[in-house]
Amino acid sequence: MGPYDYQVVSGLIKAAQENDIAFAVDVYPHYGSDVDAALKAGYDMKHGLIGPGVYASHGYERSHRDGAKNTLKLLKAYLG
Repeated sequence: MGPYDYQVVSGLIKAAQENDIAFAVDVYPHYGSDVDAALKAGYDMKHGLIGPGVYASHGYERSHRDGAKNTLKLLKAYLG
């Protein structure tokens, strides 16, 4: 779903750039996340989506360990 919150997405990009974390910004027009359920339930919150890039989905995911490591580094950098 989306669009995601501009401030959250900008903050994630800034954290990645300032901490030399490899990243890519992408758009998934037919992908949903857990925050979508919260928004549909009426919660008003800022939201974004991060994660390692994956090939395929729903039981056939394949990712690279660097993607998982960079996701954890980004969480640490963004949350402080």
